[in-house]
Amino acid sequence: MPPSPPLDSDVLILGSGLAGLVSALHLADHRRVTIVTKGALLDGSSAWAQGGIAAAMAREDSVESHIEDTLVAGAGLCRRDAVERVANRAPAVIRWLESQGVAFTADHAGGGLHLGREGGHSARRIVHVADSTGRAVQQTLEHRILSHPNIRVLEQRVAIDLVTSARLGESKDRVVGAYVLDRQSGEVEALRASAVILATGGVGKVYLYTTNPDVATGDGVAIAWRAGCRIANLEFIQFHPTCLYHPHAKSFLISEALRGEGGHLVLPDGHRFMPDHDPRAELAPRDIVARAIDFEMKTRGIDCVALDMTHHSRAFLQEHFPTIDARCLELGIDMAVQAIPVVPAAHYSCGGVLTDLDARTDVPGLYAVGEVACTGLHGANRLASNSLLECLVLGEAAAADILAQAPQALPAVPVWDHSRVVEAEETVLVAHNWDAIRRLMWDLVGIVRSDERLALAAARLDALKREIGDYYARHRIDNDLLELRNVAEVASLIVRSAQLRNESRGLHFNRDHPELADRAADTVIAPPTARSG
Repeated sequence: MPPSPPLDSDVLILGSGLAGLVSALHLADHRRVTIVTKGALLDGSSAWAQGGIAAAMAREDSVESHIEDTLVAGAGLCRRDAVERVANRAPAVIRWLESQGVAFTADHAGGGLHLGREGGHSARRIVHVADSTGRAVQQTLEHRILSHPNIRVLEQRVAIDLVTSARLGESKDRVVGAYVLDRQSGEVEALRASAVILATGGVGKVYLYTTNPDVATGDGVAIAWRAGCRIANLEFIQFHPTCLYHPHAKSFLISEALRGEGGHLVLPDGHRFMPDHDPRAELAPRDIVARAIDFEMKTRGIDCVALDMTHHSRAFLQEHFPTIDARCLELGIDMAVQAIPVVPAAHYSCGGVLTDLDARTDVPGLYAVGEVACTGLHGANRLASNSLLECLVLGEAAAADILAQAPQALPAVPVWDHSRVVEAEETVLVAHNWDAIRRLMWDLVGIVRSDERLALAAARLDALKREIGDYYARHRIDNDLLELRNVAEVASLIVRSAQLRNESRGLHFNRDHPELADRAADTVIAPPTARSG
């Protein structure tokens, strides 16, 4: 079979969220970089981030306090060296963003940057751009990306699988690129590179209700697993406590920053219930707040609770939360005079592809940065606004590690073989299985779990995976089929991870094992082709 026409670069980045863009900008002065993104350049979860970036910038704050807050939120499962590295680099990466042109909200009264406060933080340390930090940062970096001569952006493409040298018959294995589907033409491209960075984001679309965009189907976790990478701590799915409850809201997030500014969670009768569950009330970590809301909803048979900000003036709300205020008003909710209806929704994965602190995975030449990765920073529960921070610090680290090595010679890669498959005639099967997976994950592997629910989920997923695998082998691929294949794989990995944890810790609560184990240990799953490293 002849080699594919070369679409080569020194570094291939799969994903265009903050982790991907930061990595690209740190690399591009010295390497040829290709960014592959499933939708448009800014369609990932990073652009949806409202709250901000955690960094100890205030005189009354300290890096040591940021470290301690992260360790407490992580429920004994954080890697201390990861936490220390990220927290120590936080002020420097904020300054780097400012040098790129990001205009963070200023503190007009005290000078410097305005610092917000969120749940789990002992001080004000959330650097932000009003209530749309992620989009502001992404838009600023986008201009840098599009104007750099060494960066090529390929939109509307989804990765199928990684190409490794071992699968091409070589004895020494490393990543050499990826097969990528052009979603518009239906053609498969072979993209060669001597290093690949997975920056594909999270797994939220595995669940029926999520704050994540539609592209968050766990693609990076699935393709890394198939390439032989270990997966760690995937049972820890963070459910954001406050997603707007409205039939036309489509997963609109109500930022934790509202609770940081004194927002109260209330029942339909106006009772403020969080003090009944935790002395930190609304400023407790997200896992505690989400479970409390889930408990109140199920106990009382109500569809949602509400977040009350009516003690603030309209001027304050418009200044601090203009995006949220405008969206609520569009939907007929005036947050200055009425409480906002909210429910928990799947938000963030604290586990993922196991990496070291230079973002290296088990496969040489393959890196994972951002939500797709498990560095040990978040432990069993991510502290608010540490996610964008991790993208910045580990994106920088991955680039530095790549730049320390010379680019590798690339072997020929075979063209994608369509000859033994047929066009799908019954696409309803894909849609049906997609819906079935998301509903069973929501019902059986949600905020509160049990051994029986997990066993039932595992059995159903095994059957669905066999059906999907058979369909995949016989039919020409398209975007929906690729996402379904990945969602099924990731859902199965979440369930397997949850079954291995016989305790309740952080985001994982199993009512059959409500106590904390004496020893904190990671859940690490290795595929049959895994490499030790």
